[in-house]
Amino acid sequence: MYNGLPRKFDWPHCAAADLYAVNKVLNEHDFPPLVVLHDVMISAKLARHYNGAMRLTKLALELRAKPAVLWALLAEHLLYVIDHSRYTRFGDPLVGSWDVFLNVINVEAQKGVSEQRLCAVLFGISEAGYLRHDYRLVATFYIDVLRPLCWAGLLAENRVGSGLARREIYTKTPLWPTALALATDPNLKPVTRH
Repeated sequence: MYNGLPRKFDWPHCAAADLYAVNKVLNEHDFPPLVVLHDVMISAKLARHYNGAMRLTKLALELRAKPAVLWALLAEHLLYVIDHSRYTRFGDPLVGSWDVFLNVINVEAQKGVSEQRLCAVLFGISEAGYLRHDYRLVATFYIDVLRPLCWAGLLAENRVGSGLARREIYTKTPLWPTALALATDPNLKPVTRH
């Protein structure tokens, strides 16, 4: 319980204390992962609205016993089907292709890569001034690509530092090579882990 209210969520970087610091009552739009999950469930036809409530569909009930198939369906809709531009402040569409994004991230995140480095490689902007270059492009890239990859369990986001000095380092999870077969796979060098 938090302030007498049950905590039904434990989402990375969305702590209950931070969310309740702004509002005493949380609505769906106050918790971004819930908004995206709602859209993914509707898009994948795993849920529908009925009499003012959201209900699981027959497909969703069947897929509870098939977690790999369920994950593949959810990941496909999270990454490729739903339009993430509505979650940005300006409604900016994604610039680029998933094929390019995934292959670049496949190589760059082999040992860990910062958002600055990815933006420099993908969009040709300097690592030092990437936020000043085009903050809307950077924000759209995070919301459309990096965040969905993290929420699908394909990338791990590790935050280092705080405030304006905070940096995010992205590494591929063990699920990445299992779920994705990419053109750049033969070029990867093994990573030495200590």
